[in-house]
Amino acid sequence: MSTLNLPKTGAPAPEFTTVNQNEETVSLKDFRGKKVILYFYPKAMTPGCTTQACGLRDSKAELEKRNAVALGISPDAPKRLVKFIEKESLNFDLLSDEDHSIADKFGVWGLKKFMGREFDGIHRITFIIDEEGKLAHVMEKVKTKSHHDDVLAVLDSL
Repeated sequence: MSTLNLPKTGAPAPEFTTVNQNEETVSLKDFRGKKVILYFYPKAMTPGCTTQACGLRDSKAELEKRNAVALGISPDAPKRLVKFIEKESLNFDLLSDEDHSIADKFGVWGLKKFMGREFDGIHRITFIIDEEGKLAHVMEKVKTKSHHDDVLAVLDSL
């Protein structure tokens, strides 16, 4: 079904540097020693993306117990990310990938179908990266309502 070329579990996660909602530089390597829940989502402040982000917001303490940090990444500009964080009281960084270069590195940018239209965009996929920067798990089938619980279950299984 999927024509996406996702990196393989066990391989080093593709390195990247971008800006967060405050236009501060963030690199994947900044998080060595922690597990990273890197989740790609299509667009800030849309219903599914809001449900997904709020689930992770409400699970922050559980993630911290597992030495994990959540990072959301989308093609949104930092100004839109700030609005999303303020509106939903999000307690983790959202990263801007306006040119979708990071999505390309992770293989999540590709053809999508929505309401009979075809277009290129971000596929909602989550990568769990271990403390050494290796891909521990790839969640291709993400349900926005249960995403946070699914992430915690994967972390517990690692």
